Amino acid sequence: MNPLLSRLHPYPFERLRVLTKDITPNPAYKPISLGIGEPKHATPQLIKDALVEGLSGLAVYPATAGDLALREAMVNWMQRRYGIEVDAATEVLPVNGSREALFALAQTVIDPTKSNATVVCPNPFYQIYEGAALLAGARTHYVNSDPARNFASDWAGVPEEVWAGTQLLYVCSPGNPTGAVMPLEEWKMLFELSDRFGFVIASDECYSEIYFREEAPLGSLEAAVKLGRTGYRNLIAFTSLSKRSNVPGLRSGFVAGDATLIKQFLLYRTYHGSAMGPMVQHASITAWNDEAHVVENREKYRRKFAQVTPVLSEVLDVALPDAGFYLWAGVPGDDVAFAQGLLAQYNVAVLPGSLLAREAHGINPGAGRVRLALVAEVDECLEAAQRLAAFARSLAL
Repeated sequence: MNPLLSRLHPYPFERLRVLTKDITPNPAYKPISLGIGEPKHATPQLIKDALVEGLSGLAVYPATAGDLALREAMVNWMQRRYGIEVDAATEVLPVNGSREALFALAQTVIDPTKSNATVVCPNPFYQIYEGAALLAGARTHYVNSDPARNFASDWAGVPEEVWAGTQLLYVCSPGNPTGAVMPLEEWKMLFELSDRFGFVIASDECYSEIYFREEAPLGSLEAAVKLGRTGYRNLIAFTSLSKRSNVPGLRSGFVAGDATLIKQFLLYRTYHGSAMGPMVQHASITAWNDEAHVVENREKYRRKFAQVTPVLSEVLDVALPDAGFYLWAGVPGDDVAFAQGLLAQYNVAVLPGSLLAREAHGINPGAGRVRLALVAEVDECLEAAQRLAAFARSLAL
């Protein structure tokens, strides 16, 4: 048995199940879950139709690199969205959702024979980053978010000796769970550090199309171009259709960036058996080529957050995020106890923030907060917010 498996931590939802297994929720309320970030808006009909149209592809073994038509749809979307040029032949690959690609990249770029092999990631974080690092034989260094700076990660506080051993840096912008978007000056700092120490930057951008400002979130490849960098050196961006197009079950996304890294990643994925099915490719082409359903989806989130956020901000430390579909709410007292009490009294499930982070630099930066995934339709989210507000008020009595 691979001994590295023993280094993995239980997933946050597994830990939450253990913490709530003896709780009987109040049967007077129907259950509402704000815990899992699974899009609940309806899948656009044009994507369903395209999936059916592509069923003849079941008789074909797909290429790991994907069809050229799919890669062209991806690069055309990047040109429209970010105003950048990406080579469809060498700088983009389809992946089966960003999750598996975020994990697989670490297995491609980490050299575990180096005793100081390190993966740096934000804290709180998407647990795939940590698991990918540990199973690649690296150690992890956590960079805490700072509430005083819109939950920005304290990259400047990472010691030079840590950067010296860093082989991979995970960045999430817009962030999970905070919704914070990295500005250009932070990208400049990270690019300079990457140039100096030679590490790869993996930019997780799966929430990029759900935002609340007029200006769309800055992407990593876009930042590189704005800063005059060519070739996307040591940079790989990850994006997905799951949130953008409400198709989490399609398992479709892509990676784009440094052609040298893409070539090695393709080699790894060919042996790993990571080809995207032809019918999924066909539906994905339709999704990347259509923006109308994305605009409609974004407006639904904007209307929903505009109704829910004021209800919660009266009783909790919470504000409209830059982007994404989470509220990162400060709660009174212990976040786990808050989640347990809320479930017991009002039958609403939320994810305690401390389960999304690690103790680092003397604190757990997720402690005292809960993540609220506003993925359901507005009426359900609003009812959950009203129950949550009632529970918070009861704690203040």
